[in-house]
Amino acid sequence: MTARNTHCSPRPSAFGFALDRRGLLKGVAGAAALGLGLPIGLAHAQVEIGKASGELTVGSNYSDEVPKSGLHAAIEAFPNKNVTVKLNEVDHNTFQENITTYLQNPDDVIPWFAGYRMQYFAAQDLLSPIDDVWASGLADHMSEGFKLASTGEDGKLYFVPWTYYCWGIHYRPSVFKEHGWMPPTSYEELQTLAKSMQDKGIVPFAFGNDGRWPAMGTFDQLDFRMNGYQFHMDLMKGKEKWTDDRVKNVFKEWTNLLPLQQENPNGRTWQEAASGLVSGDCGMMTIGNFVGQAFPNGDVSDLDFFPWPEMNPEFGTKTIEAPIDGWLLAKSPKNPDAARELLLFFGSAAGQEAYLAKDKSVIGAATDIDKSLFNPLQQKVLAAVSAAPTVTQFLDRDTNPEFAANVAGQAFADFLADPSSIDSILDDMQSQAEAIFGG
Repeated sequence: MTARNTHCSPRPSAFGFALDRRGLLKGVAGAAALGLGLPIGLAHAQVEIGKASGELTVGSNYSDEVPKSGLHAAIEAFPNKNVTVKLNEVDHNTFQENITTYLQNPDDVIPWFAGYRMQYFAAQDLLSPIDDVWASGLADHMSEGFKLASTGEDGKLYFVPWTYYCWGIHYRPSVFKEHGWMPPTSYEELQTLAKSMQDKGIVPFAFGNDGRWPAMGTFDQLDFRMNGYQFHMDLMKGKEKWTDDRVKNVFKEWTNLLPLQQENPNGRTWQEAASGLVSGDCGMMTIGNFVGQAFPNGDVSDLDFFPWPEMNPEFGTKTIEAPIDGWLLAKSPKNPDAARELLLFFGSAAGQEAYLAKDKSVIGAATDIDKSLFNPLQQKVLAAVSAAPTVTQFLDRDTNPEFAANVAGQAFADFLADPSSIDSILDDMQSQAEAIFGG
C-alpha cells in the first residue's frame, strides 16, 4: 500500500513533532539487535521477536511500485520466519477514503498517520494501545517528539513511526542547469523563474489533484507562509474562520498562481503530474519528497527541492510540512503476538533500513538508522526538518478527518474548477466547520 505517501501536529508542544536538533540520527545500525528470538531493548522488554507463529494480516496502501517494493523488502527482512505475513494491498486513495469502514473489520496491522489522525480513531476505541511495544525497546530509538506524536489523548501509545518526508518545491537540477536557473530565495524570484520557464515553453508547476488531497499541500504552504504557523493550526482546529480576510487573501494569491500550474488538475493524479517533472515538460512541483517514487526505478539522483519561499517577513520560512507515516494495531487483532513483533521490527533501524533500501525519497524515524545510507536528497530533508522551529503534518492530518475528507478536499477542487466562486465556497466551508467543530 503506498502511502500518500504519503500526509498531525498542531504544534510541536502539542504532539511533540519537534525533532532532536542535536542529532536526529546517531548513525548506529540496529540490525544486530534483531536476532531471531532475542529480546529487543532493555531488560524490561515485554515483546520478543521469535516467539509468535501463525498468519498475520497487514493492511497496505503502499500501492505504487517503489513503496510497495520497500514494504515487501521490510516484511521479507522480518526475522521471525514462523510468522506468515499476508498483505492486503489497496490503492492509496481508496484506502484513505474508506478508512472508517475499513476499521470496522481491519487487518491486524494498519498503515496510518501520527498525531491527530491517530488520536481520532484511538478515541473511538478502534485501536489497541501498544505501550508494551514501546517498552520493549522501541522507545530507545525514537525521539521524544515522535513518541509524543504516537500518544493518544488518554496518554497511551498507539502508533509506530515508520518514515517521514517534507513538502517543498521539487525540481530537476539538470533542467535548471541546462537553462541557467537557480533555486529562488524569495517569492519575487520564484515568480520571475516561473515567467522564464513559460518563455521557454515549460509549464512552471506540475499539478494534479485527483483524490482531492494534493491541492491541500499548496494551500498549506501559502497559508502558513502568509499567515503564520499559529493562525494556520488554529484554522485547522476550527478556532479561526475560513471567511477571514487572511484566508481570502491566500486564495487571491493562489488564483494569481493558477496560470503557472498545469490546467484542469482535478482529473490528474499526482503521479501523472509528476511525469511532467520527470520529462522536463514541467519545471517544478509543490509536493512531498515521495515524488521521487515517480522517477524511473526510484532514482532520485536528479531530484532536489527548496522550501516554499518567504511571503511575509513576519513569519519568514520558519514552518515546514513534514508528515509522519507509520503503523497501528487493530482493536481486536487475530494474531496479537505476531502483530506486536512486526510492529517492533517496523520501528527498528533494521526494519526501516530494509524499506529505505528500495525507497530513497523518505527518512526513517528510528534515531539509530545508519545515516551514511542516506542520499543527498534524504540528507537535505533531514536538515530542513531538523532546522524548522515549527512543523505541520498536512491539512488532512492536522484537522478533523470528517472536515478534511468531506469539506476541504471538495472545496479546494471546486475552487480549482471555478476560482471566481471562492467567496461562496469559503462561506460554505465555514458553515460546515461550525457544524463539525462547534461554535
